[in-house]
Amino acid sequence: MPEKWLIRLVGEGRATWIERLLTEKRMLVGLILGQFVSLLITSTGFSSSDLARRGINIPTSQSFLNYVLLAIVYGIIVIKRKRWLKMPWYYYLLLGIIDVEANYLVVKAYQYTSLTSVMLLDCWSIPCVILLTWILLKTKYGLKKFIGVGVCVAGLVLDVFSDVHASDRAKGPNPLKGDLLVFGGATLYACSNVGEEYLVKKGDRTEVMAMLGVFGAIISAIQISIVERTALQSTQWTAGAAFPFFGFSLAMFVFYSTVPYILKICGATVLNLSLLTSDMWAVLIRIFAYHEKVDWIYFIAFAGVAIGLGIYSWASDKEERRAQVAVDNDEKTATDEEAQVESSDQAFQRDGDKLKSRDAKHFPSTSVVSK
Repeated sequence: MPEKWLIRLVGEGRATWIERLLTEKRMLVGLILGQFVSLLITSTGFSSSDLARRGINIPTSQSFLNYVLLAIVYGIIVIKRKRWLKMPWYYYLLLGIIDVEANYLVVKAYQYTSLTSVMLLDCWSIPCVILLTWILLKTKYGLKKFIGVGVCVAGLVLDVFSDVHASDRAKGPNPLKGDLLVFGGATLYACSNVGEEYLVKKGDRTEVMAMLGVFGAIISAIQISIVERTALQSTQWTAGAAFPFFGFSLAMFVFYSTVPYILKICGATVLNLSLLTSDMWAVLIRIFAYHEKVDWIYFIAFAGVAIGLGIYSWASDKEERRAQVAVDNDEKTATDEEAQVESSDQAFQRDGDKLKSRDAKHFPSTSVVSK
């Protein structure tokens, strides 16, 4: 329902139209941000693939710097506020564990399988997110939303067919192991996204980023000391290795800083659907940066994902309006009932005043005079 001040200013009809326009604009902003983070994911994929080709296999170390940046940048803001956390600390600890291991599994997969395979299998997070949001967050999914998801996934499958002859599709040393790692990482990503959506909507975005950075950095440091200490010490830090390593960390920091906005505006499902285009952005980069040729099916695939996103977003917007109308009707009914009760009380009060006045006329009060 539009704000009361807006209704008084422009009238109820125009206020409703303005509210609808703002809702559509918010959804459009969410979709644009979704493509921005999709490009960031594409850049992290290229960075991880490049490091794996150079024989640098330190997945936890790649994510460690990102968590440190989150802890420093957002932690300073939280400290300056000088107030208690809005959500229990152990929620952030659990989120940190899930997020660190999700990043570890997916980045580790680049050692065993191809870039395109990782991006393809990463879409397993979509049904996981739908299931988790339906169970935990009580998100409702109508037929049109499922159609949108289906069109997106169909577009991604077409993209794989268009890329099947590319050199990147060459199998890695152990494709099955790499695929299993991606499936595990995608499942954990789904848990992380849904948990982050819950914390962002119930708590504070800055607090979520700060605490995720703190616990993520601590968990990553422990894991590095146990699993990656030898590999990290033996790494030859040339300029060719340092650029993708620090580029990965910077892209992840921007990604993590942007994701909460998308989760608050559109939810985890729209975020994961938007990330489907990361493989397509990768193909575009290969076309313009490396002058590679792609099949015409690719462009149909890209259009399919865009149409699917549009269908899902349109269905979400329509359901949000329907829910808002229901809320408005309930509020209006409650207001009418309150007004009716108030009117009855006023009528009862007037009747009581009339009775008192009539009694005063028929039975005037007498005073006793002392002698």
